[in-house]
Amino acid sequence: MSQQKSALQQVRGTYQPKLPKALKSGRATLQSGEVVTPAAHAETIAKLFPHSTGKPLLTLVEGDQPVTSAPMTVGVVLSGGPAPGGHNAIAGIFDALKAANPASRLVGFLNGPKGVFTGKYKELTAEIIAEYRNTGGFDMIGSGRDKIETEEQIAGCEKTLKELGARALIVIGGDDSNTNAAILAENFLARNVPIQVIGLPKTIDGDMRNQFIEASFGFDTAAKTYANLVANVCRDSASARKYYHFIKLMGRSASHVALEVALQVQPNYTIISEEVARRNLTLSQIVDDICDMICRRAEAGKNYGVIVVPEGLLQFVPEFQPFFADLNKLVHERKAEMDALPDKEKHKFVADALPGHSGELYRSLPETLQEVLLITDSHGNLTVSQLETEKFLIITVKARLEELAAAGKYKGKFSALPHFFGYEGRCAPPTNFDADYCYTLGYAAVQLIIGGVTGYTVSARNLAAPAEQWVMGGVPVASMLTIETRKGKEVPVIEKALVDPDDAPFQAFAAARESWKVEDAYIFAGPVQYFGPAEVCDAPTKTLELESKAKRFG
Repeated sequence: MSQQKSALQQVRGTYQPKLPKALKSGRATLQSGEVVTPAAHAETIAKLFPHSTGKPLLTLVEGDQPVTSAPMTVGVVLSGGPAPGGHNAIAGIFDALKAANPASRLVGFLNGPKGVFTGKYKELTAEIIAEYRNTGGFDMIGSGRDKIETEEQIAGCEKTLKELGARALIVIGGDDSNTNAAILAENFLARNVPIQVIGLPKTIDGDMRNQFIEASFGFDTAAKTYANLVANVCRDSASARKYYHFIKLMGRSASHVALEVALQVQPNYTIISEEVARRNLTLSQIVDDICDMICRRAEAGKNYGVIVVPEGLLQFVPEFQPFFADLNKLVHERKAEMDALPDKEKHKFVADALPGHSGELYRSLPETLQEVLLITDSHGNLTVSQLETEKFLIITVKARLEELAAAGKYKGKFSALPHFFGYEGRCAPPTNFDADYCYTLGYAAVQLIIGGVTGYTVSARNLAAPAEQWVMGGVPVASMLTIETRKGKEVPVIEKALVDPDDAPFQAFAAARESWKVEDAYIFAGPVQYFGPAEVCDAPTKTLELESKAKRFG
C-alpha cells in the first residue's frame, strides 16, 4: 500500500530546484585555480595524505560542450545525523547522472557507511527518487554513524564497489564523514584503485564551513525551524507573563544555530559559547548576568522572558574545560572498572578518581548530569545533547536569585520551564534554499566525478545571492584538515568552524542584544514558507546575509 501524502507533500513534490547558471546550461566544465593547503599541520597532513595534497581549488564554469559521459555506476551514502535536504542531494546526483548518460546507475548504501563495507545497498530508480524529492529526512536509504577507517572496513568498501562496477562513491556527511571520505580516497589513490570519492558538506550545526564552503546543508532549514519554535515560546511568554523559558538548541561544538536564532527572533538573552571562551567567563559570571537581566525585568514588572542556550555551552566554560579533559581521560582509561559498578558507587568512584577541582566539580553536579557525563557516542564524544544544561542553569539561577532576594536586591517572581529543541529540526521539509542548495550540491558532485577528480568536497560560494549566481566547484578535503587528539591519539580531522566574535553576524547580535534584555523586541517570522514572494521563501540565513555584506567570503 502506498503511503498517504498531505496536500503539501503532493504539491511540494513537484517543486523543481533552481540551479546555478553553469549547471543549468548542461555545459559545466571544471576550471583549476590556486593550490590550497592546510592552514596548520601542513607537513603532517602531507605525510598522511601524500596523494591528496597539493591539489587545486576547482570551479564549475559554463563551457562550450554539453556534459556527457560513458554509462557509469555511482554509489551514495548518508553518514551521521539527518539534515534537511539530504534527499534532494541524492535527487541532484541522480538527475545529473541521467542527464550525462541515461544508462548510468545510482546505488544507495543502506543505513550509513556500514552499508558500504558490508555490501548492503539498493539501486535508486526514478520511481524511488520521485517519492522523496523535496522531503526531509534520510529515510530513503537510512543513515548511520559508523566510520570507514580500519583496513578491514576500507577493504570491504573496495570489494563492494568493485563488485558493483562503481566508478565513484559520494559521501554525504559532516566533518568526520568527509574526513573518512578523504582517508578512503587516499587509500584508493595509493593503491591505484580506480574508484573516486567525493564528499558533500552536511550538518545542521553549521560548523562545516570555510572560505570555500559558505554553508553546510540543512543549517538553513533547521535554524528557521528552531527560530519559529523559539518565537512561538516568546509570544507565549509575553502572553502568559509568568515563566522564564530556558531553551537549549543544537550545536555541540559551535553556536551557529543559537546565534542565527537570536538574529531572527531577538529573544531576551542568548548565550554564545565562543564568546564565553573568548572572554573567559565563569559559570558564576554567566549566571550573574542572567540574574541581572531578570532583576531589571522584574523592576519593569516583567517576571517572564526567554533565554537561549547552545547545546555545547559547558564545554566552553573555563572551569569545565579541564574537567571534561580529565573526565574523558578517566572514561577511556578505566571504563571497564566503571561499568562493573552500580550507579551510586560509580559516581563516587569517578569523583574520587578525578584529580582535585575536577573531582569537586563532578561531586557538586546533579546526579542526572553526573550520569549523562559518563556516556560517550561511537566517536568518543560526550553526548552533550543529553546534558540538561538548560535545567542546570535554571537550578543555579534560582539559587542565585534566592540569595539576591534575601539581601533585598530582588523582589520578583521566578518560575522557569526548560526546553530542548533538537530533533524537531533535523528532518523538517527543506526550505527553498536547502532544496536548491542540496540539489545543486548533488548535481555538482557528478560534474566532479566526470572531471576525474577524487578526494574533494563540493564547494559552494556566493550563497547569499540568488541560486543562479552561486559559484560551485570542489575543494581538496586534505586542504581542510588539521590534527586533533581524540581518544588519546592524534588524528586528521576537518577543523570545525566556530562562531567568530569578530565577524559580522556576532557583531550585529552584540550591537543589539542589550536592548532585548528588558524590552520585548521579539520578531515572528512564522513557519517556513514554500510558496510566495522570493524575499519570504528564498531568503538565506541572517548569517549568510551579514557575512556577504561584510565580504567575509568575497
